[in-house]
Amino acid sequence: MLHISHNVAIPDHEIILSAIRAQGAGGQNVNKVSSAVHLRFDVARSSLPDFYKQRLLALHDRRLNSEGVIVIKAQSHRSQEKNRAEALARLREMIVDAGRTVKKRRPTKPTRGSQQKRLDSKTRHGRTKVLRGKIY
Repeated sequence: MLHISHNVAIPDHEIILSAIRAQGAGGQNVNKVSSAVHLRFDVARSSLPDFYKQRLLALHDRRLNSEGVIVIKAQSHRSQEKNRAEALARLREMIVDAGRTVKKRRPTKPTRGSQQKRLDSKTRHGRTKVLRGKIY
């Protein structure tokens, strides 16, 4: 069971984990041990609330394919258990980020006092620079 929030959790049978051989350097270990993990999660068929499903399917993420399946490959660790944990953590992070609502930015104007303070400091700095100049 992968817990997303207090009320939302994904049952294990909805997440397909398969061990594959890792790429890259690693000597003999790479050739004989399947330590990388391929995680597949079908968003449309999952038990996630509709809010999360809509947000996830609207994402423009390379891990989400055209059928609405999230594919995550974890191979940074040498052990399969650590790669499995990392893949699940990445899936959880992706779902949590999709569920986060971004507050709309309201443009603000600087106060009259802050504008005056800024202009005063500029004049003070200018006077200091003039005093550094050559005396004729």
